[in-house]
Amino acid sequence: MHDIAVKEDILASLEEAAAHNREHFRDHRLYVANLMSGPGAGKTALLERTIDALAGRYRIGVVEGDVQGSEDAVRIARHGVPVVQINTGGACHLDARLLHRHLGALDLDALDVLLVENVGNLVCPAEFDLGEHDKIMVLSVTEGADKPSKYPVMFHVSRVLLLNKVDLLPHVDFDLARAERDARALNLDLEVFRVSARTGEGLEAWFRWLDARIQRTQAL
Repeated sequence: MHDIAVKEDILASLEEAAAHNREHFRDHRLYVANLMSGPGAGKTALLERTIDALAGRYRIGVVEGDVQGSEDAVRIARHGVPVVQINTGGACHLDARLLHRHLGALDLDALDVLLVENVGNLVCPAEFDLGEHDKIMVLSVTEGADKPSKYPVMFHVSRVLLLNKVDLLPHVDFDLARAERDARALNLDLEVFRVSARTGEGLEAWFRWLDARIQRTQAL
């Protein structure tokens, strides 16, 4: 019973931190998206493309979550946006308390958008609310179309699924129809975009969707 009580206390603390973050973001009229995927799906490349597409309209900040290292943060910084690196030291996800502790490194009054690149993992990140507006799932065609059925929570909690690396479809065995069908069976409201961060295919539709979400947040 003691272990259960401790776990409940931790979860309650995380929920409280997420609610606090959400209030914080609302006060600053800041749109926040949480990008999740397995390692190598192309989150950072998509993030770079997204920053370049929206930087002329919005002030963007980035949080990079990794177990260790700062390679992705260095890549993002080259695009001229403020970026904060969070190393979890072994944890497979970011959580609301960890994010809150690092928000002070960003001037939230100087931002319209905060893009959080979570730790690469197909399980843990989905289970932790950061206080974000939207969870964005990235699945590459090199990973296999069975991922929605194997890792359902990720797809159930996401608002958007970016099917990335579609330029590689001629070279891999990936059933797009199955992946989309299984993902939508888990989440009827899921928006799906077929994209390639390398070639730019399909990205305009993703950018338009994101732009509409940012504008909606700023209008509230």
